Amino acid sequence: MDLRFTPEERAFRQEVRDFIAAELPRETQDKLVAGRHLSRRDMVDWHKKLHARGWAVPHWPREWGGSDLTATQRFLLTEELQKAPAPLPLAFNALMVGPVIAAFGTEEQKRRFLPPTASLDIWWCQGFSEPGAGSDLASLKCSAERRGDTYVVNGQKTWTTLAQHADWIFLLVRTDKAAKKQEGISFLLVDMRLPGVTVRPIITIDGAHEVNEVFFDDVQVPADCLIGEENRGWDCAKFLLGNERAGQARVGTSQERLRRLKGLAARTMQDGRPLIEDSRFRDRVAEVEVQLKALEMTTMRVVAKAAGGDRKPDPASSILKVRGSEILQSITELYLEAAGPYALPAVPEPREGANEPEVAPDWATTVAPTYLNWRKLSIYGGSNEVQRSIMAKAFLGL
Repeated sequence: MDLRFTPEERAFRQEVRDFIAAELPRETQDKLVAGRHLSRRDMVDWHKKLHARGWAVPHWPREWGGSDLTATQRFLLTEELQKAPAPLPLAFNALMVGPVIAAFGTEEQKRRFLPPTASLDIWWCQGFSEPGAGSDLASLKCSAERRGDTYVVNGQKTWTTLAQHADWIFLLVRTDKAAKKQEGISFLLVDMRLPGVTVRPIITIDGAHEVNEVFFDDVQVPADCLIGEENRGWDCAKFLLGNERAGQARVGTSQERLRRLKGLAARTMQDGRPLIEDSRFRDRVAEVEVQLKALEMTTMRVVAKAAGGDRKPDPASSILKVRGSEILQSITELYLEAAGPYALPAVPEPREGANEPEVAPDWATTVAPTYLNWRKLSIYGGSNEVQRSIMAKAFLGL
């Protein structure tokens, strides 16, 4: 298998770089470099620029906003956005609900939902996890009862990312309580403005408002918002989760974070010398770099397989999810070591003989929140333990 890029592919990579350099607002890029959260406007403005270029949902059917980019070009586009860094297209739209509607929806549903989903005129959020159904998603209890031309939804979803910004939510709901776990679930689209929908913020350990609880109290949802067949929503869920996991390798993000870390370590003094000269620290950086190169090669093999026309679900997506999340978490640990005491939120007391307390460098102030926030990476999209079980069945027949 030849994993080298062709001259045309290298030219496309440069085209993406030039576009980012010309169009990405510096303020947006600075937020990403510093590990700060983007505003809704930051995300929407950038997504629309990508959409106008044909790069927001390039893997979709062309009639619904996709483009003719090859699998390799799509990989290069994502990698360059991550390395810039620049915001990726909103995953709930581009990787999750959009492909589900395209694959399982009626023609009317496609016409209604796909164009505004591609352009981010509709901001979607994901209603899967519940207080008692996270990794064991099939245990969900949020219900939808069919009454004539509507479904009446009751229940709760939790860890709903960016629900405070969302216009619509895609839900897994139980429509047959007597059926086996996976056989009584349906996939439903719900307007967040409907009466009975309540969003409550969850402030996470890093102090951010990123996730929410969402409650449904007798919410009346039109029956034409059911995607696929009633009680066959698990098929939609498996399709969606396969797309989600494949996008979690985030090789470009890890490359960008490591590149910046080495620059910071070269300027950070420890015991009178730059931290990068410490052999222990340098060895840990090298270890992560080797792991990242192996992940990049695995990702490119998956891309090459897709480029060859193989569109079957690939269990290797579980490998990409597990190793991608673990590598990013390892990088946050290296940032903590580089920041040292400046990663603490408290202002240090003045050292003996000093008139003023030392001022933490700007980059260090977001290190601890990022470390805490990224503990989630090995959980969402299917916990790493669940992914290892999937791989054991797929590769070892266990």
